[in-house]
Amino acid sequence: NISDYQRLHIWVKVMNHFQWLSHLRGRRWHIGWQAEDVDCPLECDCPSAYPTAMYCHSRNLQHVPFVPSHIKYVYLQSNQITGIQHGVFDNATSLVWVVLFHNQLKSDKIGLNVFSKLKSLDRLFLDHNELTQVPPNLPKSITDLRLGHNKISKILPNTFEGMLNLTTLQLQANAIEDAGGVFKGLKSLTMLDMRKNQLRKFPDNLPERLQQLYLEFNNIESVPANFFNMHPKLQFLRLAQNKLTDKGLPASVFNVSRLVELDLSFNKLEKIPVVSRDLENLYLQANKIKEFSLSSFCSTIDMTNYSKLRMLRLDANEITAKDIPAEAAYCLRHLAYIDL
Repeated sequence: NISDYQRLHIWVKVMNHFQWLSHLRGRRWHIGWQAEDVDCPLECDCPSAYPTAMYCHSRNLQHVPFVPSHIKYVYLQSNQITGIQHGVFDNATSLVWVVLFHNQLKSDKIGLNVFSKLKSLDRLFLDHNELTQVPPNLPKSITDLRLGHNKISKILPNTFEGMLNLTTLQLQANAIEDAGGVFKGLKSLTMLDMRKNQLRKFPDNLPERLQQLYLEFNNIESVPANFFNMHPKLQFLRLAQNKLTDKGLPASVFNVSRLVELDLSFNKLEKIPVVSRDLENLYLQANKIKEFSLSSFCSTIDMTNYSKLRMLRLDANEITAKDIPAEAAYCLRHLAYIDL
């Protein structure tokens, strides 16, 4: 027989145990010791306010917990995860977002078909890891794929085959020398980020719908002559920190109506290239430009023929304010900022 005091002492110990477990799970417990979501992994939080979300970020995790079937959004960023085991997502085929940036993922530790059953996956964030290749068999449903800041040096030809919904693709800060024709068939792609790679030329077979192309910090020496004819919807092109020279720019290659922003800074240009009158932002700082050619902006100057340019940077070149002719006030009448 035990005394009432002993019974109370045992009850307190049990109570403390359940309080600790409840704290570990990050969820409240109801009367009768029933968790709000009994199938949520102990390492994560599944708050009742967001019943389809599973929060596992910043927990020092070294593996991906098995995801319950009702979860649509899983947050695993900022951990120490090195691989993704087979079957971890097999019950959660309704997943829409998988967030895994800032981990230590390695390509040889990701199962070949680990993502293949996720037919509704919309966003996959794998940036800031140690991947050497794009994971195979990605779902065709993805619209936003982030693979920046990895160690990818080569993309296999069929990597993105059938991904007709992909609109945003980030591959910046890798070690890619030539993307080949891997982007062919990505009919919905509007934004491609390939900054800080080792490209020597423009990527081939870019989709016609492309609107934003970021190629800064590469080794590109020239722009293809017919590039803008094949990409009439391109509005933002950034080519800063490459190896462009005047010889690498075909005549009037930038004189296209859709381009809104053009960044050619930190190259080796000696002349201002001819640009469209509809261009609004032009960055040419840190080149070797020696003269201000008004004809680069306006072929003729009258009341109807003028540039829409609002921002012009020419600092760190070999020209000064006195090199700008008085007629520039008529041609560049919308200019709000010029830096010499």
